[in-house]
Amino acid sequence: MPSETQDPRSGAAALELLIHGVGGATPQEMLDDPRTVRITGDKTAAVYRRTDDADAERHPGRYADGPVPEAYCWSNLTSGNGSRALWLLLLPFMVVNLAHWMRPATKGLGWAQRLYGLLVRLVALTLTVLLTATACEVALDLTAWQCAGSASCVAERSWLGFLSPEGHGWWAQPGRRLALAALVPTALVVLLWYLSNRTWSAYESQRPPTNGQSAGFGTHNEQPEQPHTTGRPADDQRPSVSQGPARTRPALGRPGFWYGRRLVARLRAAHTAAGFLTVAAVLTEAVTDHDTAVDSGPGALLGRLLQATLVVCAAVVLWVVCSRGRSERRRDTTLDRMLISVLPVTALALLVLAAVYAAWSRPGWVSAGTLPGDIAFRVIALAQVALVVALAVTAHVLHRPVAHRRTAMRGLGGPAVAMLACALGGVMTGGVAQWVADRLDGDATPGMGEGAIAGPPVLLSWQASVIPVLLALLLIPAAVLGVRTVRATRRLMPDVQAEYGAYGTAGEHGTERVKTGTDTARTRQVAGARAAAALTDAAPWLVGLISGAALLLGSAALVGSWLSGEVPGQAAKGTDSFLESTADIAQSVGSWLIGFGFILFVTWGRRAYRDASARRTIGILWDVGTFWPRAAHPFAPPCYAERAVPDLTWRIAAWTGTTGGRLVLSGHSQGSVLAAAAVWQLPAAVRHRVALLTYGSPLERLYGRWFPAYFGAGPLGELSREVHCWRNLWRVTDPIGGPVRVPAHDGRPEVDCEPFKDPLAFGRTALRPLPEPVLGHSDYQADPAFAAERAALLDRLPPPAVPHQRTTEEPTEESTERRAQ
Repeated sequence: MPSETQDPRSGAAALELLIHGVGGATPQEMLDDPRTVRITGDKTAAVYRRTDDADAERHPGRYADGPVPEAYCWSNLTSGNGSRALWLLLLPFMVVNLAHWMRPATKGLGWAQRLYGLLVRLVALTLTVLLTATACEVALDLTAWQCAGSASCVAERSWLGFLSPEGHGWWAQPGRRLALAALVPTALVVLLWYLSNRTWSAYESQRPPTNGQSAGFGTHNEQPEQPHTTGRPADDQRPSVSQGPARTRPALGRPGFWYGRRLVARLRAAHTAAGFLTVAAVLTEAVTDHDTAVDSGPGALLGRLLQATLVVCAAVVLWVVCSRGRSERRRDTTLDRMLISVLPVTALALLVLAAVYAAWSRPGWVSAGTLPGDIAFRVIALAQVALVVALAVTAHVLHRPVAHRRTAMRGLGGPAVAMLACALGGVMTGGVAQWVADRLDGDATPGMGEGAIAGPPVLLSWQASVIPVLLALLLIPAAVLGVRTVRATRRLMPDVQAEYGAYGTAGEHGTERVKTGTDTARTRQVAGARAAAALTDAAPWLVGLISGAALLLGSAALVGSWLSGEVPGQAAKGTDSFLESTADIAQSVGSWLIGFGFILFVTWGRRAYRDASARRTIGILWDVGTFWPRAAHPFAPPCYAERAVPDLTWRIAAWTGTTGGRLVLSGHSQGSVLAAAAVWQLPAAVRHRVALLTYGSPLERLYGRWFPAYFGAGPLGELSREVHCWRNLWRVTDPIGGPVRVPAHDGRPEVDCEPFKDPLAFGRTALRPLPEPVLGHSDYQADPAFAAERAALLDRLPPPAVPHQRTTEEPTEESTERRAQ
């Protein structure tokens, strides 16, 4: 390891590569200069410098007193054009994808690790089937089957007149109405495929540098790290060590971690086929039931053969989902082209065949009641409950051998989040069905037999009825957290007074102090900010309560719908008057709430499509939720890190390889997570020449607790040994960032600094005559201690290395690109 006391002013200039956090920032804001120039990149993500620093490599003497600042802006990866509003449809898919990465850290137990990933992928598959089944419920059952088959319902909706049996048109037969309505769920599946395929080509296709390409930037003398053993699963690797002949890489350092094209393509083909098969199954089931009841001739036989073919194709879909997980040991550039082409096309062909079969003339067929596929929603709900319970058992088995006190929910964070994904999917899909049923049924309550249609499946009404109960239960933790915050504020007020004393912050050089006395309001403000920031640590408890309540109430709704076969209001008739009125109120309020939630959802999406500021707010949600690759659900929003991490890796390797200069990787908030991921992907020789500066970082507080297999104590400790030096800055008023809890080791100082003082001044001083704000998660650079910590990191970096000279000519952009290729 090079000495940490070298003169930082010798040789080439140092570089500070700034990476912004959630919500994004402009290059002008990051570089504090209105004049900036793009160095490399495109409109989606790029590296910028101040205009005056564009040729800093040619004039290193200008930067003897500080590093050259560069800004990597990646916000357009998550909050770009208006089409990003469509990602709101994918929210349950994003949440279930997070559950895959929340696998507990473990030792051995390869079978349990593979089972964990399999169970999450199956939960994800049920969400795709649920979404498609809901689209079928709305278009085929409620609209084409129930409303179009009711004269009173059609009378109020002239746009359905051509489907009415009263008109005796070609589309009047129920089978033809269903075939026409099947275009709606089919279009939804095609839309999901399109969104996934388009983002797949823009994100997953960004290849990280190979060993040979990294060598082109001056790291060709590095000895390659030993390949992983093949007898253990990809996720089960011991932390790497800095020295030694044999080593394995942490999970995020594996060559194929940020290159998941093959798995996403396979899963996309399977989920697309599952969507088409769901629509075909609804069509075939309705028509075959009629043909079997009326005649057991060729029509019924054809229907049974079609059903058997759908079952075989569904088995193939299950095999594709179950047979292969992520491959991270190497950059898997192959694609299963036959599979990803044939499977969706075959499913679509079966759907077309089912539509033709349904459209065959069947005189005398009249639609009544609901479609016979009502039981499908119960089967989906039952499968989700069983899978989540099995996932919880598997997570407990994985967590038990190496239990860590900082792991969220004792390793059950993944199952809890998977349950939230199912609940969210149920609320969104149930909301659509209830809202449409309310619109079609006029003033009547769906399912009560008072209106023109029978209403949605009974289970959806039961699920809507438990929503008021769930909201009432949420009032309890909200009240507890409120009381806890108030009590914590009072408890912290003496600490704030003791920390700041009876004076404001010392003036310049400590020569001026302005006495402020005791300011109770100001003390309460600072103490309240600290107490509110501490609420983040209560998130595991809150998530566990919500997911547990959702599991219990969802199971109760499933049992109630299955046993009664009626909506809650009908099932409670004839019982105690209080119980009957409670059931009626719960059903009515739940139906209204779920419909209101759907309207809010659509309104938010429409506003986000038109308003860039609202779209940026949605982008913040995606910044946190789409850091991880699509390992469970291919229709989830794309992983921006599969573009950002290779970008950063290439930039760091290019700088150190062509200049030999020192580099400080400076990441704020989510940018610190990207910085850590990029460092793990660097060759060892480059990692040991990089300093890491993180501030407002959720590396341990959020990622370490919720994703322990990837950011737990072991991986973070290894990261501190692999970089030359690392310093983490934080505040107690920051609700997101916090300490990384990496202790001093091997003669290195502790990674965490003392918490920054916030606010910088308690009262007014001559230098700060106006009240200073409580900064919390923002503006770490405003603290003078920030520049001091950055300068200390630069002082600890080794002197610039002499870059490898391939030719005697000065490197140009064209020659650099040729070496990269």
